[in-house]
Amino acid sequence: MKPISIAATDCLATRREFLRKTVATAAVITAARTLLPSGAYAAVASPEVTGAKLGYIALTDAAPLVIAAEKGLFAKHGMPDVEVLKQASWGATRDNLVLGGASNGIDGAHILSPMPYLMHTGKVTQNNVPVPMAMLARLNYDSQAISVAKEYAATGVGIDSSKLKEAFAAKKAAGTEVKVAVTFPGGTHDLWMRYWLAAGGIDPDKDVSTIVVPPPQMVANMKVGNMDAFCVGEPWNEQLVNQGIGFTACTTGEIWKGHPEKALGMRADWVEKNPNAAKALLMAVMEAQMWCDSMDNKEEMAAILGKRQWFNVPPKDVVGRLKGDINYGNGRVETATGLEMKFWANGVSYPFQSHDSWFIAENIRWGKFAPDTDIKALVGQVNREDLWRAAAADLGVAAADIPASKSRGPETFFDGKVFDPENPSAYLDSLTIKAAS
Repeated sequence: MKPISIAATDCLATRREFLRKTVATAAVITAARTLLPSGAYAAVASPEVTGAKLGYIALTDAAPLVIAAEKGLFAKHGMPDVEVLKQASWGATRDNLVLGGASNGIDGAHILSPMPYLMHTGKVTQNNVPVPMAMLARLNYDSQAISVAKEYAATGVGIDSSKLKEAFAAKKAAGTEVKVAVTFPGGTHDLWMRYWLAAGGIDPDKDVSTIVVPPPQMVANMKVGNMDAFCVGEPWNEQLVNQGIGFTACTTGEIWKGHPEKALGMRADWVEKNPNAAKALLMAVMEAQMWCDSMDNKEEMAAILGKRQWFNVPPKDVVGRLKGDINYGNGRVETATGLEMKFWANGVSYPFQSHDSWFIAENIRWGKFAPDTDIKALVGQVNREDLWRAAAADLGVAAADIPASKSRGPETFFDGKVFDPENPSAYLDSLTIKAAS
């Protein structure tokens, strides 16, 4: 075969780029026309780029990114070259965000909600170098869980962790370390585990050892006895039950019903350079969230997520808790609990700044941030709810589905504690067990 000349290669590349941009622009216009009546269409600006590299962890709450890719929604909004790339751990997600997409890393990710703040301030990066971050949307509410090894079934532990206090103390007295696993220091699972333990009088910094394990490795590690309890998202708690290795003590929705969980986080420099592309990504993700939220789509969603290239798990490990049907694995089975993972209705996608205030306050509680941290200022630097609102307007989201306020107001937890985002100090003062003075 005759080799293609450099000039010919350049010509082909230019032609491919021209065609890609033409298709992308047409897709944006077509998408806008389908959203508005009478053939009218909004003046939606074309994305500055046609692609982005987005990371995800094999957790059910990554579904909006997976579905947006599978259903062609990125392409629909002028971003046909978006790549949704599996990450080995949250640490790998962080490291690849530090690199950035231009340096063989990633531009954004399905991410634990506190992580953009921890990265933005350099709390979890090498040499504490800050990496400016932007949070564009919340991806889901609820449906994480705290699982416990089968050896503790007789304690009857559930939402009340105090039932483990004596058993943990006895194990420590016998010279055996008590280990609880979370997915990332200062991340959501770390905070749920800490809140649950502390509410039952167990100090997570003194009474147990906290270890970090990537989500897909939780079940295997508990199977060989490497941990006593773990907190992670689905489908790993369900898989643990299905394999008879342990049981669910509680879901995180029982700790704080309707709690925020994962987010769509991007490098701030990418967003500043590509504001129209950021809105296009948001529109694709929002549409995917709407699709994910429908009960009619749960079976198909479980089948898609279970595919080898995504999670590589049996769909049965995904679908039950997607619907709110929970087999806790300790004889407790409940259906239609209302604790299913939520993706869109009632403001799920909107990144309430009040929710980010709680994540920062909890990380002050456990010493990740200094007690004098200006919570409101930090949230204002990272949370880009303004971009979410702009994308929602371009997408034609109903006014009723766009929250009027940046705050959801005071939040109440299962133990009666109340977090008022206007007064985080009062919340922190009300807590008995904490690292922060």
